[in-house]
Amino acid sequence: MKKLLYIFLIITSGLLWGQKNSNVQFAVYNDAIGTASMFDLYKSSIEKVNVYKTKASLPSHLKKFDYLADNGLIEIKFKKNEGYPDSLSLEMLNEQSNLPKGSPVFIEGYQFNDTSIRVYSEMIINIELADFNGQKCIHISTIKN
Repeated sequence: MKKLLYIFLIITSGLLWGQKNSNVQFAVYNDAIGTASMFDLYKSSIEKVNVYKTKASLPSHLKKFDYLADNGLIEIKFKKNEGYPDSLSLEMLNEQSNLPKGSPVFIEGYQFNDTSIRVYSEMIINIELADFNGQKCIHISTIKN
C-alpha cells in the first residue's frame, strides 16, 4: 500500500510541476526573455510593442521562441539611450545552483533546453531545485503567490 501511495505522489507531483502556467505571457527584448508584466515598469522607455497572438504569426527572428507562444508572444523595442533590465543566461543560473550548465531550466512550467538563452533577472520571483526525470533542474516562478 505504501508503495502505491509513493508512486501516486511521485506521479502527481511530476504532473503538477510540469504544467505550464497559462497566466504568464512572455516578452522578448534584445533576444532575452521576460514577462509582459515585468516590462510594465519600463512603459516610459518603450518605443514599440509588437504582439503576436499565434505561433504561426511569429517573424523568423522569434521562431526560436515559439514554444513560449502558447498565450502569444510580445516583442519589445526600447527607445534609444533608455535603460533596460539586466539579463543573465540560464547557464549562469545553473552554475550558481551547482548544476551542469546544460541542465534544462523550467520557467512557469515551460522547459528551456537551450541554456544559452538569457532571461531578465527582474522577472524571477522564486527559484527552486526539483527533480525532473531523475535530474535536478531549476524551476523559476515569475508570479508572486
